[in-house]
Amino acid sequence: MSNVAGAPGADAATPAEPVAERGRSEILHFAGRNPKLLIGAGVVLTLLLTGLIGPLFVDHGPNEYIGPKNQPPSGEYWLGTTSFGQDIWAQFVYGLRSTFMIGALGGGIAFLLGTTIGFLAGYKGGIVDEILNLITNVVLVLPTLVVLIVAVSYLQVEGLLVQGLFIGLTSWPWAARAVRSQALTLANRDYVDLARLSGRRTWRIITSEIAPNMSSYLMMSFILLFGGAILIAAGLDFIGLGPAGGVSLGLMLESSMQWSALQLGLWWWFIPPGAGITAIVGSMYILNVGLDEVFNPKLREL
Repeated sequence: MSNVAGAPGADAATPAEPVAERGRSEILHFAGRNPKLLIGAGVVLTLLLTGLIGPLFVDHGPNEYIGPKNQPPSGEYWLGTTSFGQDIWAQFVYGLRSTFMIGALGGGIAFLLGTTIGFLAGYKGGIVDEILNLITNVVLVLPTLVVLIVAVSYLQVEGLLVQGLFIGLTSWPWAARAVRSQALTLANRDYVDLARLSGRRTWRIITSEIAPNMSSYLMMSFILLFGGAILIAAGLDFIGLGPAGGVSLGLMLESSMQWSALQLGLWWWFIPPGAGITAIVGSMYILNVGLDEVFNPKLREL
């Protein structure tokens, strides 16, 4: 005899799917159907793999003089050579690696600082919020590029780590303000009050109760900080304040302009690094828009 709908035990054999699992499967479903997310992620992953794997197949350094000067792209030199006989393909793949590294360093440091300060200010409130908000506002109104130029010029940047540190220390305020506004709202929810009454420590509440409910927002913030760090680093490199003796897409542009590649018609020298920077940052912003459409039910396309 079949079970009657609503009768006791009628659904015992088919337990309800957990809400969290339904939410994940729904997000994956819309993610797989979102062209912006797929295109953005595809371009970023392709360039990342090129930067990671490409140098393994180059048998000479990016700044070595290995061939004839001013050679256009060919089967031997895929992206041609510079006015000094350097292989532009080698510079490009090494430059991609350095560009992603500076994005991870600068964006990561800014993300950690911004989220830490934002969570503390939003959750604690009161005098802690006022002090942290004051510090954030002071850093926010500083002319970031000017501060970076002065700091980098005075301290003489010697590597990506120092450049990434400078970028991270000046790029976190807007992330802190955004996270603070979200944390202020979540800090007054019932489940957070229950966790507070149960005696949990501040960081345990933030990491287990507040942050998971902002995971999509935090992911998109990191992507924006990552792309912003790449643009700032490229700007510093272009004006000659990049790491001495290093190689990056920004330094490639600076070198091509310094040696009149545009005037000489050496398009293969300046177009690849410019296109690389544009592709990375543009794809990340497209990816961010796609993620927003996936996580926000109001923007989803059925």
